[in-house]
Amino acid sequence: MSRKTSVGVVQMCATSDVAKNLDATLSLVVEASRAGAEVVLVPEAFAFIGRERDRSAWLETLPAGGTATPGPILGRCAETARSTGVHLVLGGFPELAPDGRAYNTCVHLTPDGGVAAAYRKIHLFDVDLADGTRLLESRATAPGDRAVVTDTPFGSLGLTVCYDVRFPLLYQRLADLGAVAIAVPSAFTKTTGRDHWHVLLRARAIECQCYIVAPAQHGDHGHRGRQSYGHGLIVDPWGDIVAECEGGDGFAIADIDPARVAEVRGQLPSLANRGEFR
Repeated sequence: MSRKTSVGVVQMCATSDVAKNLDATLSLVVEASRAGAEVVLVPEAFAFIGRERDRSAWLETLPAGGTATPGPILGRCAETARSTGVHLVLGGFPELAPDGRAYNTCVHLTPDGGVAAAYRKIHLFDVDLADGTRLLESRATAPGDRAVVTDTPFGSLGLTVCYDVRFPLLYQRLADLGAVAIAVPSAFTKTTGRDHWHVLLRARAIECQCYIVAPAQHGDHGHRGRQSYGHGLIVDPWGDIVAECEGGDGFAIADIDPARVAEVRGQLPSLANRGEFR
């Protein structure tokens, strides 16, 4: 049975130093678990932000059927899930794709360290911003093609990654698949974050009448002037922000209550009232 569950979102600043990134991220996971979180989510690119050719050395495969030995990144994360007893959602795991590129993969690890679900980011961030920021994610990252939900103590959690938040049809699909909360682990740029971060996350929560859970990167990553906005947060089904990270490394916690989702959907049945059109 799904139930009210304390959920934590981690905020950190990754660089090209994988060991340091993992130390920082997983220590915050431990702190969040000690503060009562049963489900903890970490941001997109939690293990590495740097040159693409350097990232390729850190790409790992996900165990198939529980038979393969996990690589060093997944192995450390799985051990943290086991030692803390939390459901751990890895915002953007560096998974090796068949064509040699990476998948930007959101992975749900269960408290025993097993892989419960994996979502490969569908919408890739290819942009030229007015401040000079140019990102071409598709050059080194392959897109996924499947919407994914996974089981947690509070019910179904939809999995997305960062730029996906600008494509509401994916979120409507996850709501239709039963999601009572949707993860949006991100490394949102500082430029777009100032104007769009809170607006987009609250809009997805209101449209889908579910919780939005968004761990975030913050600060200067030491790579080509790349800076992230921060403000990891949790939004409730009415669109209210119920937890938000302050500046710097840290975490925020709030309860996800499936009864609240049912209440909002009952009061204002917009999902049920959707009409057909062409």
